Amino acid sequence: MTAIAPSPARVRAAALLPRLALVLAALLTALFTAAGPATAHAALTASDPKDGAVVATAPAQVTLSFSEQVAMGDDSIRVMDPQGRRVDTGELRDMCSGSTIRYGTALHSGLPDGTYTVAWQAVSADSHPVSGAFTFSIGAPSATSVALPTGQAGGGPVGIAYGIARYAAYGGFTVLVGGAAFILLCWRRGAAQRPLQKLVVRAWVTLTAATLAMLVLRNPYTGSGKFADALDLDGLKAVLETKPGASLVSRLLLLGAAALFIAVLFGAYARRTAETGDTGKGKSSDEGKDKGQGQGQTADKEANDLLFGLGIGGAVVAGGIAATWALSEHASTGIQPGIAMPADILHLLAVAAWLGGLTALLVALHKVPGIEREAVQRFSRVAFVSVLVLTVTGIYQSWRQVGSWSALTGTSYGRLLLLKVGLVAVLVAIAYVSRSWTGRLTDAPAGKPAKIARQRDVSRETRPAAVTVPEDPKRAAQLARQRAARDNAREKQVRDADPTRAGLRRSVLAEAGVAVVLLAVTTVLTSTEPGRTAEQASGRESAATAVPNRAIKVTLPFETGGENGKGSVRVELDPGRVGANSLHVWVDDPEGKPLDIPEIKVAFTLPAKDIGPLPLIPERAAPGHWSASGVQLPLTGEWRIDVTVRTSDIDQTTVQKNVKIG
Repeated sequence: MTAIAPSPARVRAAALLPRLALVLAALLTALFTAAGPATAHAALTASDPKDGAVVATAPAQVTLSFSEQVAMGDDSIRVMDPQGRRVDTGELRDMCSGSTIRYGTALHSGLPDGTYTVAWQAVSADSHPVSGAFTFSIGAPSATSVALPTGQAGGGPVGIAYGIARYAAYGGFTVLVGGAAFILLCWRRGAAQRPLQKLVVRAWVTLTAATLAMLVLRNPYTGSGKFADALDLDGLKAVLETKPGASLVSRLLLLGAAALFIAVLFGAYARRTAETGDTGKGKSSDEGKDKGQGQGQTADKEANDLLFGLGIGGAVVAGGIAATWALSEHASTGIQPGIAMPADILHLLAVAAWLGGLTALLVALHKVPGIEREAVQRFSRVAFVSVLVLTVTGIYQSWRQVGSWSALTGTSYGRLLLLKVGLVAVLVAIAYVSRSWTGRLTDAPAGKPAKIARQRDVSRETRPAAVTVPEDPKRAAQLARQRAARDNAREKQVRDADPTRAGLRRSVLAEAGVAVVLLAVTTVLTSTEPGRTAEQASGRESAATAVPNRAIKVTLPFETGGENGKGSVRVELDPGRVGANSLHVWVDDPEGKPLDIPEIKVAFTLPAKDIGPLPLIPERAAPGHWSASGVQLPLTGEWRIDVTVRTSDIDQTTVQKNVKIG
């Protein structure tokens, strides 16, 4: 038996796989350890002083509390006096403890009376910038020249440019992965086709350029909103130290591996497939046939080995690039991040296999007349599996991000999700039409266009070499252009002569058009606050509505920071209307058991009428239970209940909730 040495291309592909696996493993390890449970899109939950508060003396500092971990810098909290001058020291104070996320900044001493404006900006754990502003007054409110900012962080021209780069990145990834998958899974001969090569290479260039643009624009996008800050090297260094910055850099490294994958796919593998297709041609003797068969078997084995290596390496690189989104955005925060991140990676890969493969099929149908029927049928099966994966992962993601039926129609995220589902339904309907065209294409016998293509190929192979005649270079160029135009016209005639293929091209083109809109909606969806978070934030801000003959019941989590300082307060106000009410307060530990603490204080305030705070110290009725009777609320309106929980001599906190009193 003759031993056949592996080709250099196979050796390079085999050596590439361990390196790609190590790169992906390092990326997953680094990003998984950096991703912790949180609620997507941070929200301001409390401030001291509170929004609109009037304090008797100037506070020493301003503090802000958030629903999740945020990234802030020294200039993230700014406090301005009525004339617009900054009165904070510019030094950020990290006051986080356990699950309490609190930051602050010190104020200069001796501040005069008047209205002060606090403006803040931060970056959520899911990479999106958030901002806000509020006012408080010392002594008494006054006129102020400071206007509260109306724009949101991440908006303006920089936000638009960053959004365009995000869309281009999603599009480039979809076509890059889907185009390569179409070649490897559906149409191996497509590796040697120039139109498909251009498609995949341009997708790689688009994704690389978009990633570089996002990395450069990240500093102004999350900061000042000015394009000039894109050249700030210190800002770029700070971006690289964040999770989104590390994800973008990891994506660029993986794109370097993707460039090597593309070189092998369109180089060694394309040549192997071409050799396999030409095996045995022109051999008339038995010896020639046997030799051709032996060479064909060798070429087939090398092509299959190279295909296996490309499949493994491509899957590793594609999964790694998808992970740079999953591990730095919505999937890495909120509930069940350990399940959500792998589900998001599968979701992105299924989208790419379906929509990117659809793009490659469209290019092949329009630019390559000789695409085999089996290739279209294989893509139909790949698309079907992709839709199944999208359905399963999409349902899970929808439940995780929306959380309730009310959020599905009552939040921007829910409405965008409904639009996305509608577009997917339209896309599936058009795909069903394409599938019917594919069935006709598969069942039909080889028609005249295929015969024309084969005859043209044979004529090219058997055409005798033309005699070289000296001629004018201009004349030679003119003849070359005429031959190219004639060949293009002949190819167009071949493509247009088959009505089945023409119908398939039209349906695939319609699919691609809907896919472009679907990708745009998905891009907007990834930068929108999830419905579950939006509803929770509105629940914190909105008041509990009084229902006739039914007590008002609210539950407020608290954390004082000391020993046994974490739990929840349950407040019941009965009947929850103007006049006398009975009040009950229960304090529970994290396991729901009664927590006996030294003191509970309650205060009622009606800000709209400048009434309160009306203090109240309920009596201890049982371990973890306090009550009071005859609690008088004189007017209807939106009352704020402040509950002060003291768990030790020095550890206490105040939580609040608005309720509507009828």
